[in-house]
Amino acid sequence: MPAELPALSAIDAESRRLELATSPFELHGALCGWLAGGGASVREWPAKVLADDAIAAPAEGGALDELRLASASQLDDRSFDFALLLPDTEASLAERSGALFEWCRGFLGAFGLAAGNRQKLSEEGQEALADLARLAAAQPQDEGDEDDEEALVEIEEFVRVAVLLLHGDCVLAAQHRQRLN
Repeated sequence: MPAELPALSAIDAESRRLELATSPFELHGALCGWLAGGGASVREWPAKVLADDAIAAPAEGGALDELRLASASQLDDRSFDFALLLPDTEASLAERSGALFEWCRGFLGAFGLAAGNRQKLSEEGQEALADLARLAAAQPQDEGDEDDEEALVEIEEFVRVAVLLLHGDCVLAAQHRQRLN
């Protein structure tokens, strides 16, 4: 069973200590984009995913280190138990959708850094990446009804599956090809 993500409050506190100018949601999206694009799971991941070598490595065993280890474990696990770091369901629709769109923005940037132009995406992977780009450009709405709540849950599930698909295209397929050669 893959590891669980650390508490949002712990991630936020360590991000502030490291003076990272990004939300925990965008940061987790960036980490997952980096890993899904084939980037290495290394302790100094914030410097890599935020493209800033001046960022110090998180403390070993700290919330950001745990976030990296849990995310890498979840992506590699065959049970599809991958989780997005998002506000809980008690938060407003605007807060939750805004966090999801931030997550997608972080994912896209770091995915591009890790995968570069060497990515060999399936047709489904190309479509998923285009859909994630549309979500990254979206703006949250202030209010919504039950239908909007249901739509957000479906979009979150789509993002989760899209990330697993892209990770499969870029990382798992490459590992499989190496084993065949």
